Amino acid sequence: MLVVSLSGSPALKSRSGVVLEHAGRWLRAKGVDVTTLRIRDFNAEDLIFAHFDSPQVLDFIEAVKQADGLLIGTPVYKASFSGALKTLLDLLPERSLHGKVVLPLATGGSIAHMLAVDYALKPVLSALKCQEVLHGIFAIDSQISYAENEQGGELDEILQERLQEGLEHFYLGLQHRVQARQKQAGGHLRLAL
Repeated sequence: MLVVSLSGSPALKSRSGVVLEHAGRWLRAKGVDVTTLRIRDFNAEDLIFAHFDSPQVLDFIEAVKQADGLLIGTPVYKASFSGALKTLLDLLPERSLHGKVVLPLATGGSIAHMLAVDYALKPVLSALKCQEVLHGIFAIDSQISYAENEQGGELDEILQERLQEGLEHFYLGLQHRVQARQKQAGGHLRLAL
């Protein structure tokens, strides 16, 4: 199983990045290959001017194509997800998320931003033909702690429990996708015989 973990935060260190880091470790412990991508690592001109032929963008499109699922983490700014993340998602071909399992993860300053995943991010994922967008996990900034000069960070107990529950659903969705793909491949093999 292969998962792309995409951080939509333009900051070098972010709370949404910490949540993605925890999620990636949990999935790796289950034997899932996790490819980590960060919006800040993309050339800004490629995003702003929609350079679909950029090697970095082409690598991103290929990674998404090969993936069984995506973790998408984003801070919430002014009641919506990261604009930089939107510019990157806009570079994906229309059916890029068809058949993929997607778990959105968002962080924000207050519970008032909780619906940003449902009203801003999920419609974009639907436009990319994602059929299985799981219930997103929203974390309040105060649930995530880290020191500015250190890597990593900690999640409070409630957020840890919610993240684990969401990841269990995500992992189950990945397993179903792989089983369906194997079943389909077996059907093609029988037809070829």
